[in-house]
Amino acid sequence: MTASSVKILVVGLRGMPHVQGGIETHAAELYPRLASLGADVTVLGRNRFRPAGVGSCWRGVRLKWLWAPKRRGFEAAIHTILGVLYAGIRRPDVLHIHAVGPSITAPLARLLGLRVVMTHHGQDYLREKWGRSERTVIRWGERFAVRFCNEIIAISSHLRTLLHSQYGREAVWIPNGVGARKERAGRDLLQRYRLTAQKYVIQVARLVPEKRQLDLISAFRALQLPGWKLVLVGSSQSEEPYAGEVLRAAAHDEAIVCTGALGAAETHELLADAGVFVLPSSHEGLPIALLEALSYGIPSLASDIPGNRELVLQDDSYFPVGDIAALAARLQTLATSARARLAAIRCYPEICARFDWDQIALATLAVMHKASGLPSSRKRSHGSAVTPVKTAAQE
Repeated sequence: MTASSVKILVVGLRGMPHVQGGIETHAAELYPRLASLGADVTVLGRNRFRPAGVGSCWRGVRLKWLWAPKRRGFEAAIHTILGVLYAGIRRPDVLHIHAVGPSITAPLARLLGLRVVMTHHGQDYLREKWGRSERTVIRWGERFAVRFCNEIIAISSHLRTLLHSQYGREAVWIPNGVGARKERAGRDLLQRYRLTAQKYVIQVARLVPEKRQLDLISAFRALQLPGWKLVLVGSSQSEEPYAGEVLRAAAHDEAIVCTGALGAAETHELLADAGVFVLPSSHEGLPIALLEALSYGIPSLASDIPGNRELVLQDDSYFPVGDIAALAARLQTLATSARARLAAIRCYPEICARFDWDQIALATLAVMHKASGLPSSRKRSHGSAVTPVKTAAQE
């Protein structure tokens, strides 16, 4: 076993690679980097999300697919329980749980003698799609994580502060990251959807209530920007009534394109030529989709919530959640400003420096080693202590 090797088993996500979702994108960026640093990583995914053609290993990460019921409110919980029981048999050095909902299993993991790290991606109990009983269970997941996990990672300073103020629990602040800008393979999708470069508004998000696509549709229609289109990239992964509302609202309108879920390459192809990116969410941890948009130098708008504020955009890039008039006014300004794209492009090096996946992987590996309790001979020996990942709020 190498000096840097630590066995990590991962639960709490649908799967990877090419699976829609912020946590899934986070995992696809993080775990191959941990594997390249010497970690032995196995990710447990849900059978029905297994991408076609993906085998048992991807970029050095082992993939194991387990059954889970296809029912909202039960799928994640039951899959995570099965994952924890599997971990009890496989005996990893660290069980890495993603999100507060799956963390309801933290006591079971500790009962089985496992060392546990939880990454807190956001206050999921605030999501509009959950009912009262589901929100209660998810809140208990957060409490169990605080009580039973050996280490906690928070992806934003807001979440780290929340954990300290509400529970007195310290967390390590390691944000989401943004990778190198992808080379565009072509412009086939622009032709398919009859789009003109830099003359369409784009949102990349699942069709769920907290992403508030209906607000964006209303604001876009109110503007009637000549020659512009609205592109909504994403789908619902369950029988979500809200998704039906979005599709009905967009139906029979040639200026609105609903692409459904797209692969990473197709999504980046559309991002590369977008005129404005908008994220009107009511809830975010630290949005990877917004980071990716910024990496392409796209003028961007976001709702004025802590997760989006973490990126420290210009004040006029934010608008109050649900304020369609304010969203329309800001969108009008960005869409008609010749300088907006140049200003966004200038921000690219700063964004990449602050949210560098390679530094994030090093910081995460340090947390894994600390949580594992392994003898020093098995801990990472190359280099000095990991340099903390900084965001603008720290500088």
